Amino acid sequence: MNSMTSETIIAIAVPLEAELVDGIRAVDPSITVLYDPELLPPERFPADHSGDPGFRRSAEQEQRYWAMLNRAQVLYGFPNENPAGLARIAHENPRLQWVHAMAAGAGGAVKASGLDQETLQKFKVTTSAGVHALPLAEFAALGILNGFKRSAELAQDQAAKVWPELRTPTRLVSGSTLVVAGLGEIGLETARIARALGMKVSGTKRTVEPIEGIEQVADNDGLTGLLASADAVVNTLPGTVYTEKLFNRRMFAAMKPGTVFVNVGRGTVVDEDALLEALDNGQLSYACLDVFAVEPLPQDSPLWSHPHVMVSPHTSALSAAENRLIAERFCSNLRAFLDGGDLLHVVDPVHYY
Repeated sequence: MNSMTSETIIAIAVPLEAELVDGIRAVDPSITVLYDPELLPPERFPADHSGDPGFRRSAEQEQRYWAMLNRAQVLYGFPNENPAGLARIAHENPRLQWVHAMAAGAGGAVKASGLDQETLQKFKVTTSAGVHALPLAEFAALGILNGFKRSAELAQDQAAKVWPELRTPTRLVSGSTLVVAGLGEIGLETARIARALGMKVSGTKRTVEPIEGIEQVADNDGLTGLLASADAVVNTLPGTVYTEKLFNRRMFAAMKPGTVFVNVGRGTVVDEDALLEALDNGQLSYACLDVFAVEPLPQDSPLWSHPHVMVSPHTSALSAAENRLIAERFCSNLRAFLDGGDLLHVVDPVHYY
């Protein structure tokens, strides 16, 4: 991968703790890491990759920031953590070989950069996929349990100080069936936790092949057939032209009445009008949503106030350990880069996943 025979220069383009920068420097004596925290916005919370939106560089600092990035063959983070920054560095830096994105699903940002295929072939973009697998899987399990144990109704009764005269039973998770749309790292971690709860798990994968512990594996064309037996469905799929509004009226109609639905993938995978209809007609009993077609979720969205919906502001992947885990993933890839090996989690510049 790396055609450089001497010094490799890495620039830190996003907020990062100094000790983690030192860890990157320790990967190999041949690398130089450019890091100037004065040029980076302060974090407001752990793993705040964009930093304080009120941060402004002076004209002199702005010039220094871009001069630093344009010296590097490798960037840690998108410049200014946005698609426009990626587009600018791609056009200005002829040395650029690799950009590591903080997001697990960076394909959308790469697409939004508007870069043409010729430019995108000149360098690699890798994602932080896998770093978020455990927190997302735990959140998916929370959503399943919430739906089965009627947590929304319990919260409503508690707020109203209602002790129902008729006791309503909850559903057992153990022995039920989960369908995971997208058996990648997040999907497989979700499946592991679900099996520990006693669930039977089936799911989808681009390449259909047997997976240990998974009852049935299908591609997206076979998803409808899996849904008929599902008690709960978890989406982990990225947002691409192939997955846009995959969960539409036909998909929700294929589910059993009362199915629990969780989305920790991308909001564009779900037709939100069809989702609301499925919630209102009882096809879905509960939806736990961390992602939405438009973010922040518009104030007038009926999802905010729906009695059977949990709205999470795209935060379920966040953890205090995220920066460290991403830096460790980057260091592993950096070792491969320096050794001429293949990078993991490269964004497909054609399909953007």
